[in-house]
Amino acid sequence: MPPRVRITEEMIVGAATEIIREKGLEKLNARAVAEKLGCSTQPVLYCFATMEELKRAAYARADRIHTEYLMDTGPDCDPVLGMGLNYIRFAVEEPRLFRFLFQSGYAAENSITEMLDSKELEPVLAAMQESLGMDMQKTGEVFLTVALFTHGYASIIANNGMEFDECLAATHLERAFTGAVLAVGQEDVE
Repeated sequence: MPPRVRITEEMIVGAATEIIREKGLEKLNARAVAEKLGCSTQPVLYCFATMEELKRAAYARADRIHTEYLMDTGPDCDPVLGMGLNYIRFAVEEPRLFRFLFQSGYAAENSITEMLDSKELEPVLAAMQESLGMDMQKTGEVFLTVALFTHGYASIIANNGMEFDECLAATHLERAFTGAVLAVGQEDVE
């Protein structure tokens, strides 16, 4: 009977994600993962032939963490504004994960239009569509405007270019959202 595997792929991905969260992507290597797990590099290199494979697996884990964070808006909050504020809060609370997800080149989508068509975004767009009462195309247009605004705001914060003021961020986000909804609604009138 073969020996029982003690270090699993899941454990390795979890350790890699924690290293990125604590120290940044540039500090991720097989030795750092092994040290975090208290083992040799052999299990890491056995499960992942290259560090690139491990980074992609850690990216998928970080993306799930981010999506769960976004969707936790609470019952009394407008889902669109709640998700936007959560996006900004994520950049404040998890700046290294934010940079890994959105500024490292590991995203599966190469453009904003590919992102809009991704399966990962479906729950976000569905929640927005329900809240707005618009068809999916218009919901996508509102999302795009709000996403571009929110991403810019969060990126500036994640890269230490601005202090986070939640009240001010909420006011700016609400203005961007209201403007986007009005603009999409005016397209029907014109």
